Amino acid sequence: MPGVLTRWDPYGELADLRKRFDQMFGDWGAISGREWLPAIDVERADGNLIMRADVPGFKPEEISIEVEDEMLTISGKHEEEKEKKGKHFLRQERRYGSFSRSIALPGGVDASKISAQTHDGVLEVKVPLPEEKGEHKKVTITPEGA
Repeated sequence: MPGVLTRWDPYGELADLRKRFDQMFGDWGAISGREWLPAIDVERADGNLIMRADVPGFKPEEISIEVEDEMLTISGKHEEEKEKKGKHFLRQERRYGSFSRSIALPGGVDASKISAQTHDGVLEVKVPLPEEKGEHKKVTITPEGA
């Protein structure tokens, strides 16, 4: 549009510069040990909460699942190989280190009935939901003066 003036914001260009630096050095962040959190899907099916977490490269014994105060915590620790004599990496992106994710559970969950299994790098945790007690009743609102 001809004739339209816009105000120059010197700090607006800094945001663009930061974005460009992040794009340029983004691959280096994976190598530097930035915190990694597995992607988790939560589904409600057949009276259960089913959580699936991507944990590629983790062995079942490297993963811990704990329930405390209606919070389910999935954590894991994967150690880097110590023996690297004679190896000259040009790039190393495989993840090592630890993670921890916590998910709130509904009240009344029996922690002893929670089960978990892994398959093809995906951890599946099945949490049986407690039966809902009581009936759901609709409350009718009466207008004033009726």
